[in-house]
Amino acid sequence: MLESVFAVLGYGLCHQLPERSLFAGGFQLPVCARDTGLYIGFAVALIVLVLLARGRRPSELPRWPVLLIIGLFVGAMAFDGVTSYAGLRTTTNDIRLITGLMTGWGLATLALPMVNGQLWRRSSADRVPSGRGAIGAWLALLLATFVVTRWLLPFLGVGYPVLVSAAIVVTFITVNLVFVGLMPVFERRAHRLRDAWPQILVALGLSAAELAGAALLRVFAERIV
Repeated sequence: MLESVFAVLGYGLCHQLPERSLFAGGFQLPVCARDTGLYIGFAVALIVLVLLARGRRPSELPRWPVLLIIGLFVGAMAFDGVTSYAGLRTTTNDIRLITGLMTGWGLATLALPMVNGQLWRRSSADRVPSGRGAIGAWLALLLATFVVTRWLLPFLGVGYPVLVSAAIVVTFITVNLVFVGLMPVFERRAHRLRDAWPQILVALGLSAAELAGAALLRVFAERIV
């Protein structure tokens, strides 16, 4: 049953080719190595950024040096994907994983201030990460996340695909919260996390619809090919 759940969750998101995917406890992860990195990177980066913010709710995008780093992160994944698919070079699951992690890490760093600006009644004009120490920690923890994801999480067995599944859901909910917060009825209404449950539930519903829609689209595409 669990194997079917993992397969269905990632069905509309990823090709799920076994040779490009990671395994743990006899289970194939819901998405390929690159997408595993992307979703885990996004979810872990959210936790890291909240900790670095130290109780503040920064709503401003990072300064240009961090934006440049994020651009390099995304560019690295794009380069790896395009050149390998074009047959210009070969790649590995380790490269797919680290470039996916870098991209997810960067995208979460852009998404969090957007969510803060739309969700909370009171947010700050701070940026995160901000300052050399915070940026250094942000980068160091990215490397640590790769080490844990690549070499330690497989020891969790079935817990690894469960964590990846949770990371997928967290990523979709976070991105959808940006759009839910644009609705006047929800915009900047929450004081605390427990006040934001209506927005989170709407974002969860949108996420479920998007995942189901992506799966149906793949079914349709495979039938007409």
